[in-house]
Amino acid sequence: MIDRHAHFLLPEYVAAAERAGHLRPDGMSRWPEWSVRQHLAAMDAAGTEKAVLSVPSPGVHFGDDFRAQVLSRRMNEAAAELARDHPGRFGFYASLPLPDVEGAVAEAGYAYDALHADGVVLLSNAGGQYPGDPSWEPLWRTLNDRSATVLLHPASPPQWRQVALYRPRAMIEFPFDIARAVADLALTGVLTRHPDVQVIVVDDELLAPLAQRIERLSGVTLPPLCPAGGSGYCCAVA
Repeated sequence: MIDRHAHFLLPEYVAAAERAGHLRPDGMSRWPEWSVRQHLAAMDAAGTEKAVLSVPSPGVHFGDDFRAQVLSRRMNEAAAELARDHPGRFGFYASLPLPDVEGAVAEAGYAYDALHADGVVLLSNAGGQYPGDPSWEPLWRTLNDRSATVLLHPASPPQWRQVALYRPRAMIEFPFDIARAVADLALTGVLTRHPDVQVIVVDDELLAPLAQRIERLSGVTLPPLCPAGGSGYCCAVA
């Protein structure tokens, strides 16, 4: 059995996240402890042959593009080292410094060409940008050229303070944000334009019940947006 949704942490990653204010990641009580020994022991107990490691939400970008590039490189190289040190037991999905698209393209190329990554991990949104954002097109082209595997992992939605109501975001918000991300990919045609990308979706419980609704409403023509200064959609009043 291969575990494709397996997270790992390093002390320097946790320190960087905490400096950026992520003391309770996605509303959880604390950062979990992680070690290679404990992870391998858990794999053996569960009968897991191989785990494909990835960095969890909130990812590697905490507001500064350069620091995100440095942190993603450090985590990817650490994951590659774990894979070399434990052949057959670990692989990894590379972290990318999104929403810095240029940096993400460069890191994806390095992860595939130099580190031999199994794929990349993308969060359901990066700084409020969803995967169908037009600015991400160079990254999708890069991933398509490499027939990449993408682990699409949930993250806190940009408006989590208004909707999470002090609950851990993994409880309710993660499945909803994944649904937003997958719908965005479908409705913007990303995977139609880039058919060689394989996407593995985490926390996809809401996708099946939403699929028919998305299909039924995807052709609806919305009224024009209100003029500058307005909000929402304009509605004609009889």
